[in-house]
Amino acid sequence: MKSKKVISLFLVTTMAATLLAGCGGSKDTPTAPADNTAANKPADTAPADTPAKAPEADNADAAPVEEQTLRVAAFEGGYGADMWSEVVAAFEASHPGVTVELTIDKKLEDVISPAMKAGDYPDVVHLATGREAALTETLTKENALLPLTDVLEMTVPGESVKVKDKIIPGFLDTLATNPYGDGVTYYAPMFYSPCGLFYNAGLFKEKGWDVPTTWDEMWALGDTAKADGIALFTYPTTGYFDAFTYATLSSAGGSEFFDSCMTYEDGIWESENATKVFELIAKLGTYTEGTTVANANNDNFTKNQQLILDNKAIFCPNGTWLPGEMAEAPRADGFEWGFMAIPAVNAGGEGCSFCWFEQMWIPAAAQNQDMAKEFVAYMYSDEAAQIFAKSTAIQPITGVSDSLEGDNKMFYSIYDNGATAVMGGFASTAPVEGVNMLDTLCGTVNSIVSGDKTVAEWQAAVEEASDKLRAAME
Repeated sequence: MKSKKVISLFLVTTMAATLLAGCGGSKDTPTAPADNTAANKPADTAPADTPAKAPEADNADAAPVEEQTLRVAAFEGGYGADMWSEVVAAFEASHPGVTVELTIDKKLEDVISPAMKAGDYPDVVHLATGREAALTETLTKENALLPLTDVLEMTVPGESVKVKDKIIPGFLDTLATNPYGDGVTYYAPMFYSPCGLFYNAGLFKEKGWDVPTTWDEMWALGDTAKADGIALFTYPTTGYFDAFTYATLSSAGGSEFFDSCMTYEDGIWESENATKVFELIAKLGTYTEGTTVANANNDNFTKNQQLILDNKAIFCPNGTWLPGEMAEAPRADGFEWGFMAIPAVNAGGEGCSFCWFEQMWIPAAAQNQDMAKEFVAYMYSDEAAQIFAKSTAIQPITGVSDSLEGDNKMFYSIYDNGATAVMGGFASTAPVEGVNMLDTLCGTVNSIVSGDKTVAEWQAAVEEASDKLRAAME
């Protein structure tokens, strides 16, 4: 196994290389996609699901607790809803007297936000950052989340190990868990996924193509494939460009540069390294399949994903939930999933893969905070992890990758094969009216691909947004 190189966002220091002991592993990104990702993955609205309380299992070791109701709200991403119902049933069985009221929805913000505005909050929420509605970010900016640092010191229910010792090293040291950069955890890391470029490995075998490792090789492949009527690239929605852009920024300038971008350093988006990234994405736009922009929305994003299954486009950025999401979709004869890191921006560099993960949190206004913490701690139990894994939702706990097989083994070994891992995201700020960094950075891609905006206009808008957020950074 090659040493794993890790780039992670810190406000003060850079994450140690031990981070990836296991981060080698969905979203509306939408992030799962933030538009992109399981947390960001675009999806149609589904009705909330409140399963009946499971029968209590015999559990001689479980101490009786006071009858109480715990309200859990969970985003239904590409992993589906069934795993949440099963995990809740297992939690109830191990906690006699506790009834969990479970709300699951693909557009969870629309379901829970009205009640929250009226002061009625769930006890636990599974909803990642990076989504278009930005509910998690909004509550963070309003200091409306409960610190979870004490949860890390709790013993995992049913086990004899502390939560912090179950979580893979490095996951608790980024702005994606400690949004204020003060060492206090507010987001519990959930369901991690290496993000990269998916492709049809069968097509490469059929055509005798080599998988590109540099952008020069990418452009050459794009020119070759064009002669066969195949585009080099497509994307589900622009939200999937968060992971893509983070990896490319890290590749272009290294960890310190990435940190500077994420913390809104003055002039950073006008720098030479940033310019490389803007221009690279713009060039990639000229190799993008022609129907992509029209379908890059929450209703039609799967049509773009279908392009790689039909051999109409070669590469599509996404996370490890993609094969499951497209499991029932038709595909070309000989189709076989392939997965690679984003090629290195600089000659002699290595490819990068953003390690995305979802988050769980407790509202500061939650009524049942003690049991909410117990539920969060239970998420890191072997029992819960095994239930999630059946739906290919992989928890960031030590040793989990040892049990993976098939495609998941391939996906989560990307860091073992030389790719540099990137983790983290933009620093939290006080609310700034009219400013959404991810929308400005990623949402503009459609306009770049269509030619409605220039790279110079895009770059200037990102720098302007960064300036405004720097002044509001807490």
